[in-house]
Amino acid sequence: MRILVSGGGTGGHIYPALSLVKALQERDPGVEVLYIGTKLGLENKIVAEQGLDFLPLDVQGIRRSLSLSNLVTAYKYLTATSKAKNIIKKFQPDIVVGTGGYVCAPVVRAAAGLEIPTIIHEQNSLPGITNKFLAKKVSKIAICFEEARNHFPGLSDKIVLTGNPRASEVALTKLRPKSALGLNPYKKTVLISGGSRGAEPINEAFIEKIRDYEAAPYEVLFVTGEKHYEDILSRIPGHEALKNVQIRPFIANMPQYLVATDLYVGRSGATFLSEVTALGVPSILIPSPWVTENHQEFNARSITDHGGGTLVLEAELTGDSLLREINKVMEDHSLHASMKRMTKKLGIPDASGRLLAVVDGLLEKG
Repeated sequence: MRILVSGGGTGGHIYPALSLVKALQERDPGVEVLYIGTKLGLENKIVAEQGLDFLPLDVQGIRRSLSLSNLVTAYKYLTATSKAKNIIKKFQPDIVVGTGGYVCAPVVRAAAGLEIPTIIHEQNSLPGITNKFLAKKVSKIAICFEEARNHFPGLSDKIVLTGNPRASEVALTKLRPKSALGLNPYKKTVLISGGSRGAEPINEAFIEKIRDYEAAPYEVLFVTGEKHYEDILSRIPGHEALKNVQIRPFIANMPQYLVATDLYVGRSGATFLSEVTALGVPSILIPSPWVTENHQEFNARSITDHGGGTLVLEAELTGDSLLREINKVMEDHSLHASMKRMTKKLGIPDASGRLLAVVDGLLEKG
């Protein structure tokens, strides 16, 4: 079997693609994989580290306002589509899967034009512009949240709720002793993170009340983001003496810590939420208002509207409001248990299997 995958720009598009590839390789070690991305995106480095064949296309995103750069975008799209067709004809994939990002547009569109079975995988509650553009052309649309279904009108026969294959990997994460992670085994843990790059508003709200967290009955693991780490430390006098608050710039093996966490506080990127729901971790979600079409708020509401977490809009975020919401969850055992139960219910831990079933179904038809 040959599969061509494409997804780029952010880890939220890349990691689902790699999780799908891993599931395919575990089932059939002989599967041939080709990944198409961009040179400048994270995928160029991440995919190479996985030992997969990688080919780049020169594409760029479209601006939503009138701009001459959109003429360049259109030219690059047409050129990339032509190049993608040549790559596809040479590789001869049995199926093509796009997981988001503008690089998917020429790849999946070219494959559909060549009548090769195609799938787009939408991680967010609010679909991105690329997947909306491709929806009518592809064979199947895999979604992770039921809320995404309404954004593909007239295409219900193509839509399959699969969840995010990244969740299938994370659901297998084994709980290690807290002491092995440098955490206090005698206290519950609150993990606060603005993502790998950090989020300044979350950081500000936290350090405003850091002395209250130092005195809290729960432990706090505070992840600043590498960019902000040194600045944060310089603004906390006596940070070396903190005993109840751990401050780290970045956590590479986040699932290991999530499975040991009692409450997650932070952004609501789609792939990260798939990990949170797979592990049943209650959350206080603070969506970034700066992402395309405010899709993180839609993601967050897919959790909080069902009782799996609490929504705090960035415009309403203060040191006091954050501390109040955290204490509310951590002090109310009934609320915490209910949030944990509802979060777990929202998870789709067999997402890889569901997506593989979609792949198999299309191959059987072909």
